[in-house]
Amino acid sequence: MGFGHLLSVRPFHVDVPYLESLRERWEEDCKAFIMPWGHMIPTLEDVAYLTGLPVQGEPVVGQERSDYHDDIVELLGPEFVAGRRRPIRSILLRSLSEAVGLRGRRRGPLETLEEFYTGVRGALDLGDRSEERSVWIFVSYLFGRLLFATQSSQMNCKFVLLLRDLAQAGRYAWGAAMLGHLFSLLPSSLRCSQSTGGFTPFLQTWGYTRFPMGRGTLAEGRQIMVPLMARWDVAPDPRVTDRRAEDVRVALDHYPHDQVVWTPYAGESDASHPVVAAGRPCSTATYSCSAWGPARSSI
Repeated sequence: MGFGHLLSVRPFHVDVPYLESLRERWEEDCKAFIMPWGHMIPTLEDVAYLTGLPVQGEPVVGQERSDYHDDIVELLGPEFVAGRRRPIRSILLRSLSEAVGLRGRRRGPLETLEEFYTGVRGALDLGDRSEERSVWIFVSYLFGRLLFATQSSQMNCKFVLLLRDLAQAGRYAWGAAMLGHLFSLLPSSLRCSQSTGGFTPFLQTWGYTRFPMGRGTLAEGRQIMVPLMARWDVAPDPRVTDRRAEDVRVALDHYPHDQVVWTPYAGESDASHPVVAAGRPCSTATYSCSAWGPARSSI
């Protein structure tokens, strides 16, 4: 379905002060982070290398409906709408967490998403649920908690409808949609709170590859090609956990310009990259999007 590479990523410390200081430099008009050394923009190339999510394919355009009640009952089950008044336009993330067994189970600190999924599948009380329905529930959880996370406790139902035909789900450019979603939330996160919606582990790792400051070490022997996110050591760095946003702001202001990494993938082999393996050319990606999808771009 296009999420296989991402499942190998192990959880790691979320550097809140780092993310807060980074998002403060976001300029909505030019869709870029304004740094002392110039403008920097996360691109589809970054998404492909760091997450392994597909950035080419059909655009992720959700199906807008006035009421998703019947669709949710069909795909996920009646328990996801029980006790709720119609129209139903969102899914409660709490109900997804309960469905995948998170009420009594937490993802381990050294557990990949793939291992986590295997455990969840074993914990799921399938009952009348089909194998297909259990996949729908897990991927919906993946959407709501990771790829398309918001500052809300609910997830828009339009994403789930794209999973109706699981065999065709891999044709969508999920990586491009993830990046567009992140971009769309950065302006609101500046105004609302200290939290940032979207897939923030991507944003954090993107920053580390460009201006590596206060980060943990790359794991030895974990030199897999994609996703590069999986190379990072999961242990939190004390220098990261103890610092404040103001400390990061000062560090960014005084970061040596000659140490900024503008081409982080220059030493990587293209041969095993997912796009090249699929027989498509690999070139620098650009991004032009106002909502969910990129302009015609290739990497």
